[in-house]
Amino acid sequence: QVQLVESGGGLVQPGGSLRLSCAASGLTFSYYNMAWFRQGPEKERESVAAIAWNSENTYYADSVRGRFTISRDLAKNTLYLQMNSLKPEDTAIYYCAAGGRVGGAAATYDSWGQGTQVTVAS
Repeated sequence: QVQLVESGGGLVQPGGSLRLSCAASGLTFSYYNMAWFRQGPEKERESVAAIAWNSENTYYADSVRGRFTISRDLAKNTLYLQMNSLKPEDTAIYYCAAGGRVGGAAATYDSWGQGTQVTVAS
């Protein structure tokens, strides 16, 4: 019954920025660890960033650390991923996930959105 809906993807030039959103329903948002994963062409799904249920702990993949920021808005039941200084290698489908381990693999997460496409190209 958990529903996660991503939005905010699109085409952006290298060096540009995007802000992804994940609207959550059907769960007590404030009690779930949340994360962003991505899967590029011919690549495995990888963890991008995660945030604890209490927002006190975060995780960032080495490849995005310093460029991406994960946050959550409890009042809106929404997870965000601010992506700056985007690179072509960031091109992927980005998925919102809930219920797993901060910094953990995809298999630790219980609920998933359908994904939003991010394409970084000139």
